[in-house]
Formats: sequence, structure tokens, C-alpha cells
Amino acid sequence: MKRILITIEYDGSRYSGWQKQPNQRTIQGEIEDAIFRALGQRIEIFGSGRTDAGVHALNQKAHFDLNVPVPVYKLPQILNSILPEDICIKEVCEVDKDFHARFSQKKKYYQYKILNSLRKDAFLAYRVGKIKEALDINKMKACANILIGEHDFQGFCSANTCSENFVRTIYNITVEKKEDFIIVTVCGNGFLYNMVRIIVGTLVDYSLELINDEDVLEALLKGNRQKAGRTMPAGGLYLKDVDYN
Repeated sequence: MKRILITIEYDGSRYSGWQKQPNQRTIQGEIEDAIFRALGQRIEIFGSGRTDAGVHALNQKAHFDLNVPVPVYKLPQILNSILPEDICIKEVCEVDKDFHARFSQKKKYYQYKILNSLRKDAFLAYRVGKIKEALDINKMKACANILIGEHDFQGFCSANTCSENFVRTIYNITVEKKEDFIIVTVCGNGFLYNMVRIIVGTLVDYSLELINDEDVLEALLKGNRQKAGRTMPAGGLYLKDVDYN
């Protein structure tokens, strides 16, 4: 029995998120179906985390146990020949038996892409969040600095978040402007439901002076979701990477 770690890239536009759901197309479901079709075994894969409907991934990680005598290095070619074009197995390696894609991770990186322009781009409709008003990245960086560190992020997650512990650590938030795009990268030890989209929405609303320092602090210190910013659209969010070191 081998424990296999796969790195996956996908466009989540056509899927109901990562996790398998009855009568829904999901990333997990598509990969498990491809493994069954290729190897003849029903195998459950375990992801580093759940991405929501419409969210993309550059380097999602997942593991599964395999007892079929197939060379590990051939798995990407085999699975990619079956998977839809918007899901790709980028890398495969064998890992220790006690490795777990979710519980072994140390850091996770999410990236959010904002099209900050009046122009409309049909090809980016489900791959960016669009803000027409001009954003000030220096203001966004100032707001980001408030959020870095270990905090209770109850004010920065969806009301239906299933969690008993809202404490998370944000190690870094970077804000970069590239032509008409603003790229926000958030690195943390874990994230709550919609947390990254709300963090980015808070940076946006802070830049537009719809909220101020006191609002952000009240959301952070008192868990008041109404004081944090908007929830940005799912299409602009990408799981960038997962760090196990």
C-alpha cells in the first residue's frame, strides 16, 4: 500500500466546489471517478481543504492510498487523459504513511485577483472579482497590517461557518498592482468559510473609505461581521499553494 500525494490545478467555474455532493459536479468527485476508471478501484481522496463553488486552484494538494501496481510517475499522464480539461494533475509523489494532506499542512496561501477597471472582459468573467472604483493599494496595505497575527476571525467568516474555534494566524498579506489588476495574497495557518473573500472585501471597502480603522478593529476584536467588508465573488479566488515544511 502506497500513500500518494497529488498536486492539482483546476478552474472551479463549472463545479460545486471541492467536496463531493450528491447530484453535483465537484473536483473531488471528478478525480475519484477518474481513478476508478483508470485503475478499477473506488478510492477516497483527502484534500488539503475545501474550496467553494467557483473557486479555483493553482496547487491544491490531496492524498490517497493505492495498492494497484502502477508506477507512481505514470499517474499524471493516466489521470489527465481521463479528467476534464479544466482539471489537471500537475505532480505526484509517494509520501509517508502518516502524512495527511489536511492535517500535515503548516501554511496555506490564497490569492485573490481583482480587475480594477471600468472595462468589461468576457474571458475573465469567472476568474476575477471586479471593482470599478479606483483602489488605493497603500490604503489596502495599511488595512492588511491590522489583520496580520493570531486573532479570533469570527467577524471575518460567513454566518453559517461550522467551527467551534475561530482563532487563526495570518502570517502575511501582500497587495500588488499589475496594470489593471490588483493581486492580494494571504498566507495563514488555516482559513474559515469565506474568510479570504471577506478579508479582501475589507481591504477594498477600507480603500474606498466605506469602513475605517475602528470598524476593522471592532470586527476583529468583537467578532462583529457587520463591521468588516463585503464578501468578494468566488471567481477571483485561487488556492495558490500549501506548505508542509
